[in-house]
Amino acid sequence: MDPIYISFNGYEDCRATADWLMAQTSVHPLVGIVCGSGMGGLADMLKDQVAFNYKDIPNFPQSTVPGHAGRLVFGTLKGRPCVCMQGRFHLYEGYTVQKITLPMRIFSLLGVETVILTNAAGGLNQDFKVGDIMIMKDHINMPGFAGNHPLAGPNDDRFGVRFPCMSDAYDRDLQQLALDVGQDLGYGDFLREGVYCVLGGPSFETIAECRMLHKLGADAVGMSTVHEVVVARHCGMSVFALSLITNKAVMDYDSEEKANHEEVLETGKQRSSQLEKLVSTLVTRMDYNNITNT
Repeated sequence: MDPIYISFNGYEDCRATADWLMAQTSVHPLVGIVCGSGMGGLADMLKDQVAFNYKDIPNFPQSTVPGHAGRLVFGTLKGRPCVCMQGRFHLYEGYTVQKITLPMRIFSLLGVETVILTNAAGGLNQDFKVGDIMIMKDHINMPGFAGNHPLAGPNDDRFGVRFPCMSDAYDRDLQQLALDVGQDLGYGDFLREGVYCVLGGPSFETIAECRMLHKLGADAVGMSTVHEVVVARHCGMSVFALSLITNKAVMDYDSEEKANHEEVLETGKQRSSQLEKLVSTLVTRMDYNNITNT
């Protein structure tokens, strides 16, 4: 069977992968970072790097999307031990939702306390502009509504409880800290807050779908992150997430605009240095403010 369709790896497999990684590096990460499309430069900021190709890591999926390098990088960011995923996994690649969230379980077993996730998203909020950075304050899990949920199936109490709370999915102290950091860096003109909605992909949304999602309260829409957030919280880690608005969702039938992946990567490239500065400064201030997982 093609390994892309292998289902959830249980606790023992995750433990074996975490032990394998810990045997290869002396870095014991407290922060885990997930890079979205075109944002892999965050991993390049790490000092004293030890990197692994996904294909070489036991039980690990492989990234198949342009803009996702497919490497797990250990190192330090501003003196703080980190592990960074250069590329993530998506439902539209053919993986099960349990498989694409496996790295979060491994992060937890590595000792990660806080997860920082980034993604590229389409802007539904008409006040948003291409290039804005949105701090995720909440999410709408559309695949989860249909039963495609990362915690479906037997629960292993060694990871977390059967029915985890999600009303506090995104750490509010980290959100406020990011706003403060953004103001200090002069990012106030393009730093936003909002609700992210995840869809399965890989097709971009229709006009009717965009209109519906906006009416439901979503400010941005994408194809990732939420499943990882759910599993990270299930494992007891704190979560902070950013969406880079790489295109404006088409809401008007008279519009000639069309969403495309090339635009996503180009916007990520243009804004990447500022996003990297925001994340690295946030990590530094997390130490200073003694923020712990909730």
